[in-house]
Amino acid sequence: MTLPHDPLWPRAGAWPAIDETGADAVLLGVPTFRTSLSPTGAHATPAAIREALRRYSPTLLGPPPVDLTEALRIADAGDVDEPDGPAGEASVRAAVRALCERADLVVALGGDNSLTYAVAQGADAAGLITIDAHFDLRDGVSNGSPVRRLVDDGLDPRRIVQLGIADFANSAAYARRAADLGITVVTMDELRRRGAADVAAEALEIAGAGGGPVHLDIDVDVCDRSVAPGCPASIAGGLAAWELRALVRAVAADARVHSADIAEVDATADAPDGRTVRLAALCVLELLAGKAVGR
Repeated sequence: MTLPHDPLWPRAGAWPAIDETGADAVLLGVPTFRTSLSPTGAHATPAAIREALRRYSPTLLGPPPVDLTEALRIADAGDVDEPDGPAGEASVRAAVRALCERADLVVALGGDNSLTYAVAQGADAAGLITIDAHFDLRDGVSNGSPVRRLVDDGLDPRRIVQLGIADFANSAAYARRAADLGITVVTMDELRRRGAADVAAEALEIAGAGGGPVHLDIDVDVCDRSVAPGCPASIAGGLAAWELRALVRAVAADARVHSADIAEVDATADAPDGRTVRLAALCVLELLAGKAVGR
């Protein structure tokens, strides 16, 4: 990719490796894909997001304008090799745990949604907020089961909030499972009716109750298929790109959010203009923006 050079228009991305001084935020590629319920090339997505970041400026317009690279120390820890399966999940947990000791925010670039399980555990998350059209409460081990697996391993379901759960994308059985567990569910329609600020505030109050880190799972298939064609399970009528971005920034601005993941983008199935991967890259920038404005 050849992009024009302008010394007065810096580009996002290409951040240095994390060093002994640590960072305010660090990226980590977690290219999970082997247990996906639908065929996916999501393992190609971390590299694609990093490339797409170069298309954007790291500047918030304010006023006053803020350059995120000046407001935050941002680093990139590379990718976890072979993150699927028990051994891979152990590697993810170890990598995230080590980064959480050196950075205030760890951003995991997926990969399918199975990464949420090991990333949240590595971050020692006590609360979970998902932005997702789906419950992810299925039985077994797949990209449809991370929330159930976290609950099975001890995460308090009363500190889980699921935003954007969609009609015609779930079953009654899993809706009942969420209700029986005490998970707070904000449907797509309710989210739209109430707005990002109100919903984010409630989600943070619930997930953050009792202390401990909160993990944010951003499943891009919550978006309308017109803006997320590279998500195998995106549907017509999902969130607009700006709605997802507003939610991400609102949640990330809270100091209790110490980890996040971006999931379910298949870079190999994206539209020719790369709109899904570019939206995922913007979610990275919104996470950083939230961290910067929330300081």
